Amino acid sequence: MDISALQAFIAVARHESFSKASELLFVTQPAVSKRVSSLEQELGTQLFNRIARQISLTEAGKQLLPRAQELVAQAEDMQRYASNLSDDISGNLSVAIAHHVGLHRMPPILKEFGRRYPNVHLDILFEDSDKAFNAVQKGDIEFAVITLPTELPDKLIKQRVWLDSLSVVVGLDHELASQQAINLLQLSEYFCVLPSKDTETHKIVQREFDQRYLSLRVQMETNNLETLKMLTEAGLGWSVLPQTMLSNSLVVIDVGLVLQRELGLVVHAKRSLSNAAKALKSLIESS
Repeated sequence: MDISALQAFIAVARHESFSKASELLFVTQPAVSKRVSSLEQELGTQLFNRIARQISLTEAGKQLLPRAQELVAQAEDMQRYASNLSDDISGNLSVAIAHHVGLHRMPPILKEFGRRYPNVHLDILFEDSDKAFNAVQKGDIEFAVITLPTELPDKLIKQRVWLDSLSVVVGLDHELASQQAINLLQLSEYFCVLPSKDTETHKIVQREFDQRYLSLRVQMETNNLETLKMLTEAGLGWSVLPQTMLSNSLVVIDVGLVLQRELGLVVHAKRSLSNAAKALKSLIESS
């Protein structure tokens, strides 16, 4: 069975689109269609419903998908193992990087990596930390650089690289901007804008409020920290932002707490990293 056909099938299933699958695989859309068709012919069953430009898995496709993912993961692991028998650092490298980490921590690392290893094609998925975490769990990428969750499934390993300090902030025109220091009880009386509840940053804030039996008055949620900063500057509520994002348009409020989150690497315990992945991981660890 052709591994490239299985890869095409998985990509189409994931994105529900032949065109998006072609972009992901760096081949033409007709090539993706041909690979999927050849797989359907080989298996003697239809894998996708194709109705009015809508793509969805048939029942047979749903049953095949996890097995196909397992086979492709094994094949890719074998390729990485074979590649690691030499010292060559080249080929494709797929990783995920959280938006904020990508903007504020990774640029000099990626620049140095590109300088040292020009024969590596980087395929970077810029995603929210939870989605990047899931991509590692599914085996779609070699590792993720994200805000580290407190707990991980047994098959995943986390490694802290940076400790990210967080500050409670408000816009210049906010009522609290003139306050030197307040406690959480006072802060709880005001609306806030925060990342969604499933993010580690939200959980950090929520734990502090829960310990004091206080409620968060969340007016708006967004996982894009740049958007969160804009909403705070506009006076829609207080927020919690990394110190790397502080500016003259924000006022830091002392609430008597040390708020921190861990940033770093998440890898799959059963995955063999390619030479390219090991090289990038080493640069991140030494940053």
